[in-house]
Amino acid sequence: MPENLPTASGSFGDKPVLTFPDTPAPHDLAVHVLHQGSGDTVEAGDDIEVNYYGQVWGGRMFDNSYDRGSSISFGIGVGQVIAGWDEGLVGQQVGSRVLLSIPPHLGYGERGMPAAGIGGSDTLVFVVDVVGTRH
Repeated sequence: MPENLPTASGSFGDKPVLTFPDTPAPHDLAVHVLHQGSGDTVEAGDDIEVNYYGQVWGGRMFDNSYDRGSSISFGIGVGQVIAGWDEGLVGQQVGSRVLLSIPPHLGYGERGMPAAGIGGSDTLVFVVDVVGTRH
């Protein structure tokens, strides 16, 4: 695990707990595969199905699908989600657990997402379990 990234508890399918290092967030997108899957590779334009956990760097959890008990699906690599997801999840394999550290310019930008408690300068950290993909 790179020293400047948070660690995540649990394994694929488990709601993770993030532990943050005493270092500033990376300035660029950081993608770290926590568990390598062996399924189909996600391609731009696919409909991807994931479970996810999202937390502000060093701050609070703002959203996760584990508590809802259902995954979400969306088009990947086509601008339907924040750029950090489009860049970080294309090329991953189904069955993988991926940690994404997403700087503001690849997240919600200068406006942030106040309704979710995300400021314009917040780095977002996601743990994403890639459940499926349809080409």
